Amino acid sequence: MAYNIDEYCNHFRKLLESQLLRCERMENESGRCDFSKKEKIVIGVIGGDGIGPIIVDEAKKVAEKLLCEEISCGKIELKVIEGLTIENRLEKNCSVPEDVLGEIKSCDVLLKGPTTTPKGGTMESANVTLRRELDLYANVRPVAIPEKNIDWIFYRENTEGEYVLGSSGIEVPEKLAFDFKVTTNAGTKRIARAAYEYAKANGKTNVSIVTKANIMKKTDGKFSAICHEVAKDYPEITTEEWYIDIMSANLVNENIRHKFQVFVLPNLYGDIITDEAAQLQGGVGTAGSANIGDRYAMFEAIHGSAPRMVEEGIAHYANPQSILRALVMLLRHIGLTKKAQKLEDALNLCNSENAVTVTGNKDGATCKEYAEYLISKL
Repeated sequence: MAYNIDEYCNHFRKLLESQLLRCERMENESGRCDFSKKEKIVIGVIGGDGIGPIIVDEAKKVAEKLLCEEISCGKIELKVIEGLTIENRLEKNCSVPEDVLGEIKSCDVLLKGPTTTPKGGTMESANVTLRRELDLYANVRPVAIPEKNIDWIFYRENTEGEYVLGSSGIEVPEKLAFDFKVTTNAGTKRIARAAYEYAKANGKTNVSIVTKANIMKKTDGKFSAICHEVAKDYPEITTEEWYIDIMSANLVNENIRHKFQVFVLPNLYGDIITDEAAQLQGGVGTAGSANIGDRYAMFEAIHGSAPRMVEEGIAHYANPQSILRALVMLLRHIGLTKKAQKLEDALNLCNSENAVTVTGNKDGATCKEYAEYLISKL
């Protein structure tokens, strides 16, 4: 059987050209947005799919309570954005329809519920599209378990690796398939810099670089080398390097896991290991996530849209803590640190009191009941 090798090579050539253009754009970045200088900050609120609209609606109520003064004086606007649903995306055959993307780009930051990605086919994840379109290069996920002396923060590269071309692979029918992993100098430098700057600003003394550079010698090898180069600018911080497999084991090793502080790692590894870390904290429903770029930022729950809960008629029993933890991160990002701390303290108080407990089933409280109790503690 003859194979059209030229067709596959041309496909790869186009991908290569597009990634080189992306490198040039990154190299010409203009710098971070200063929220303290903005007259009005627009927070886009996106429900998403499945349990998303339920948990986001309660988070919106919490935000309205916390930010009532800022909203009333016009300093902050909560803007509800419709259309980022699986039904609309499938109808338009687009991961993020153009009109929805335009609305999103009119905002400064986003509070976003989980979105469903169709299995198979060629439609890209809405999150992957948004991370690329908004250049949200840093996925930041904190995990804290005070009683076990765990205080971690993960800086996951968010715009390249296996995900940037995840829907653009090559398949030779009945023979083989290729997907592509991309690591750029500019993309790695900025995520490494973000991790080390966080460590420096927050008194952290240890940064762990996590790769599989012994196997993925070009891509992970580059990521490792550039991170170590950036580390030279922070001599007061100890830098360690671990392979992703042993680090996955380290997170459940009670003898050493308390020593870790800041992690910096490529996209796929970060996606997997932060779910593991969140599970140690109490489940993915308890952890928030930030996607940060120089112009835009997106804050969301780290879990998915939970179609099983919808099918079983228990969607209203979903745990809103993850999206509420994301709201804490959003408030800190836009400079409202006191409001962020107020919300975080209320969340911790609710958990320690254990008076209203969400289990994800009918034996626990509903999402609305938890949010109402939380608001009473603000």
